[in-house]
Amino acid sequence: MDIAHRAENAGRQANSSDGLDLAIRAGLVAYGVVHLLIAWLALQLALGDREGSASSSGALQQLAEQPFGKVMVWLVAVGMFLLVLWRLLEATLGHQDKDGAELVRKRASEVFKAVLYGAIGVSAVRVATGSGSGGKGGTDSTTAKLMDLPAGQAIVVAVGVGIIGYGIYQIAKAWTEKFAKELDPEGKSGQSGSAYLLFGKIGYVAKGVAVGIVGGLFLYAGVTHEAKESGGLDQALHTVLEQPFGPFLLGAIAIGIACYGLFCFARARHLSR
Repeated sequence: MDIAHRAENAGRQANSSDGLDLAIRAGLVAYGVVHLLIAWLALQLALGDREGSASSSGALQQLAEQPFGKVMVWLVAVGMFLLVLWRLLEATLGHQDKDGAELVRKRASEVFKAVLYGAIGVSAVRVATGSGSGGKGGTDSTTAKLMDLPAGQAIVVAVGVGIIGYGIYQIAKAWTEKFAKELDPEGKSGQSGSAYLLFGKIGYVAKGVAVGIVGGLFLYAGVTHEAKESGGLDQALHTVLEQPFGPFLLGAIAIGIACYGLFCFARARHLSR
């Protein structure tokens, strides 16, 4: 018990340290860069260029092709893994003021975010080492494997519903301005604070819409038992493009995703946790 107590104390000290604050800021900058690149690829797609994949892996592939690109992709990977560390510390040691079902929900949310950051980090490592093409072919096979499991179709439907729910949560977060607590008081004051809050509101709405479409694709794949109907962000944005006024809708989403990237930069500067 003494060893466990010491480990917990060490974890608490790490979670409240200035060093972790610096690591989180670096990770948020990296996260913002990824979203700006996704926004650029989505905008290019809206303008008729279908070469790149408008996803996190496609964005990282685009980054890798720039001067010193591999170095920057490695920095993104490090930033994402630093965010994973933060979220895992929060999942195990954070939210001490909560209890019961709310504590479980908060900590489950931290684990979910850690998985999202980790997925981008792994994708960055794959791109940096040349083992990932940045394409969009992985989701179909993953969905197909899920469908091969007992009650696999129901699992895929549940995944779709869960992703849609997360997208709705992002939109609700924008509507209620719940995201504002992620900025310190200075980050919410004055003209710059108003701009940061506007970036956050637009960004969370756009992110929620894009995530919701991804969830809709999973849900449709589960209902129809067609794995190829599922897809990630790139396929979701292509789906938007195929709708009436698709290029305009996709352009609006691209601007929104860019706003989310800018909000990540603001959050890195005015971190509140």
